Amino acid sequence: MTSEAPTAHHLRDLVRLRRVRDRIDRDYAQPLDVEALARGVHMSAGHLSRQFKLAFGESPYSYLMTRRIERAMALLRRGDLGVTEVCFAVGCSSLGTFSTRFTELVGVPPSVYRVQAASATAGMPACVAKQVSRPVRNREAPTPEPDLA
Repeated sequence: MTSEAPTAHHLRDLVRLRRVRDRIDRDYAQPLDVEALARGVHMSAGHLSRQFKLAFGESPYSYLMTRRIERAMALLRRGDLGVTEVCFAVGCSSLGTFSTRFTELVGVPPSVYRVQAASATAGMPACVAKQVSRPVRNREAPTPEPDLA
């Protein structure tokens, strides 16, 4: 066996991982799970999860939820949809899970974000609003220090 074989295998895995990431980016609002994503690239779910995390710094599920939250933030900034409508529009099937993950990434619940973001990004071009309001990835949003006084 030559040293080229592992490199070629690694490159093939990276191509497949990029396909998974592209599919998540494109189909985030569809029902996606790790097993279905893995089948699409002929990998086991466990192998996909491990390799995806090594390549991109987070699990496929976490990446999917981040994409959904980013899209939810844009929809909430528009202000014409309620939190429940946004939750289902971005592909989440549980309002509780959506709200919890949103709060972890953004730092405030979606209902609070909807009110705050409408005024904070008013008059800002959509491309700029999206950039300045991206959720924090690979770590939770900072929590405010409790007021013990």
